[in-house]
Amino acid sequence: MSADAPPAGTRRRGAAHPWDERAEWWKATFTAGADPEYEAEILPIVERELAGSRRVLDVGCGEGQVARRLVSSGGGRSAVVGVDPSAAQVVNALAAGGGPRYLQAEGERLPFARASFDAVVCCLVIEHARDADALLEEVARVLEPGGRFLLLVNHPLYQGPGSGFVDDQILGERYWRVGPYLTEGVSTEEVDAGVRIDFAHRPLSRYVNPLAAHDLLLTSMEEPAPLAEFLATSVDPALEGAIPRLLVLRFEHRPRGGRIAPGDRAGEERGGRWPST
Repeated sequence: MSADAPPAGTRRRGAAHPWDERAEWWKATFTAGADPEYEAEILPIVERELAGSRRVLDVGCGEGQVARRLVSSGGGRSAVVGVDPSAAQVVNALAAGGGPRYLQAEGERLPFARASFDAVVCCLVIEHARDADALLEEVARVLEPGGRFLLLVNHPLYQGPGSGFVDDQILGERYWRVGPYLTEGVSTEEVDAGVRIDFAHRPLSRYVNPLAAHDLLLTSMEEPAPLAEFLATSVDPALEGAIPRLLVLRFEHRPRGGRIAPGDRAGEERGGRWPST
């Protein structure tokens, strides 16, 4: 089935997802202008980088603010589709409306035929994915030749485990400590009162190389400076202002010789069909 023809709200049945219980917290804290980083930085970046795209897939769409921004920005898009494994997130996205179509599905097993989209975005999601390699392989499968993939992650060098601002009162030094960058692992962080979330850390090569193996080549990398809102209470805004929080990677699908990449046949066996309700 084509990317622009799903029944609105179709989703796959399944067990409860960890993000179900965080859905209301996410909606209240990060959407509808509540989070300045999304509103002033992330959403404009997505809009700019995907300008001119026609059929866009938002992997890990959450409550749908990225998908809604892509619809509202116009540009002649025929479809914006959001997928998320959390039923509660999809319910909230449907309630918000705004034009996108939504489906409950895992990024590691996308229910779309090969080359269904000319753009895919994955915004601050892959750190929470069950299997990042499988998700990236699926992105390559559903992205048409010449299509763009936009990946936004917490900066893996400066925002990884053990990294952060150090104000050493004894030695009188202030610096940014970098944690064990090459060590992969999952850490649990309390991001708000009573809200604990797992974050998977991977070095940059663990995103670039698997995508290159599936013919997605890096064409742009951006490390935006932190917003002024995050520096207002800093004891050393000059130092912290020089440390990026976000890493934005844009890839282009450039298949070699028209070969079928691994994972294509699996998608064709699934028929590219939407799961039944």
